[in-house]
Amino acid sequence: MTSSNGPSAAAPVPPPRTTGVPLPDRAALPDRVWTLPNALSVLRLLGVPLFLWLLLGPEEDGWALVVLMVSGFTDWLDGKLARWLDQGSRLGALLDPAADRLYIVSALVALALREVVPLWLVALLVGRELLLGVLLLVLRAHGYPPLQVHYLGKAATLLLLYAFPVLLIADGEGTLAAVAEPFAWALTIWGTALYLLAAAFYTVQVVGLVAADRAAARQGPP
Repeated sequence: MTSSNGPSAAAPVPPPRTTGVPLPDRAALPDRVWTLPNALSVLRLLGVPLFLWLLLGPEEDGWALVVLMVSGFTDWLDGKLARWLDQGSRLGALLDPAADRLYIVSALVALALREVVPLWLVALLVGRELLLGVLLLVLRAHGYPPLQVHYLGKAATLLLLYAFPVLLIADGEGTLAAVAEPFAWALTIWGTALYLLAAAFYTVQVVGLVAADRAAARQGPP
């Protein structure tokens, strides 16, 4: 998935502490709110409750897929616009992955309630999000901004967002459902594996930053 954390000509924002460990590029993005990429990210977020209602209320899977496709297009577009218009921002870098995660969690909840995916899969992916939430609190406690989105996380998100609509097709009947089923589970398994691997990399990064921060604190000023 692309994100709205493209390069910016604005001066970098200095980190709250210096421990000799380079901070993510996100820390160098400006504090801009009213940008076109941010507006598209907000539009994606507003589509989450509609997406969830379509899956759980009338079970209009076709329209739910349309919402997901529009979300994917705006996700690609806001990243492109952030680079073309030089409108990258820290807010955009937070909204973009947040929207992806909300769509993933919403789809998981809906598919679990409809008994399309097993509960253990939901527990794995939701547990991953809870772990990242704890890591974010740890980073903030040590004065660091959120980490840059890892390419493995982007690849996993893309696989899962492709997997969920194919799972819906596979849940139907007929030849199309039979053909879609192996592809649906291949995307789901690979997406889940990469999603968990990305979380492991995030954990290693956070542990490294915290360890360096503590080592610098023990050494004291030069």
